Amino acid sequence: MALADNAGRANPSEDSPFPDIIELNVGGQVYITRHPTLVSVPGSLLWEMFTQKNVRSLARDSKGRFFVDRDGFLFRYILDYMRDQQLVLPEHFPERSRLRREAEYFVLPELVKMLAPKLSKQNSLGDEPCQSDPEELSPGAEPVRALSGASAAGGTSGSAGAGTDGRRAGFITIGYRGSYTLGRDSQTDAKFRRVARIMVCGKTSLAKEVFGDTLNESRDPDRPPERYTSRYYLKFTFLEQAFDKLADAGFHMVACNSTGTCAFAHDQTDDRIWTSYTEYVFYRE
Repeated sequence: MALADNAGRANPSEDSPFPDIIELNVGGQVYITRHPTLVSVPGSLLWEMFTQKNVRSLARDSKGRFFVDRDGFLFRYILDYMRDQQLVLPEHFPERSRLRREAEYFVLPELVKMLAPKLSKQNSLGDEPCQSDPEELSPGAEPVRALSGASAAGGTSGSAGAGTDGRRAGFITIGYRGSYTLGRDSQTDAKFRRVARIMVCGKTSLAKEVFGDTLNESRDPDRPPERYTSRYYLKFTFLEQAFDKLADAGFHMVACNSTGTCAFAHDQTDDRIWTSYTEYVFYRE
């Protein structure tokens, strides 16, 4: 393996079994960094991993890279912090609570402090929407109930765009592509393919409120909570499950549309492949 070949060439010190340049596979994302960077914070998890003498005890992928089973996209911020012990995030960064969880896992107490939620006087429903957005809540929290409780405690009807129960009005559109093969004899010969992916369009904060951890964010990780996106999709492929989540959050369907095309499956047969794209529009008052 490549790492094994390089291990004897560029050791940072005679006592270390690690090369100076190290390749990491973090949740499927590949990072290349120097050994001193990984051991720059004594007592951290990476320091524990890359100061030990037994290299064979560390997990590796099929190409010999050291493997860490964590969020590969958020690890870039962990690695940036390891380089100079400073935290620099994008202007609109909705993953703060998740990054703090990663910092706790990698045993970086100073970074955890930097990512701690800041108390603000603007904590009522009448303030700017981003202050009470679900992205700032801890993982697993129920943002709808939390906002409802704040509204009841304050005895107010909420701000514009939020109902009396604290839930915000808005649209969410879900779409999917489907296909099936139909023979010429009868419809009983139809062979349906499963839904490959359910896509979600709408305001980021509403999508995260409804679908939570079942929402795949890897295609649009830095989208501000008050912006709209069409790049999310669900980790499951059952439309009924998506409908249930929307209904539980108070949404109801207001429109749907579908388009379809047909093509012959083979030149020698009359079997046809029908493909379609369908969208369902949901709204919450």
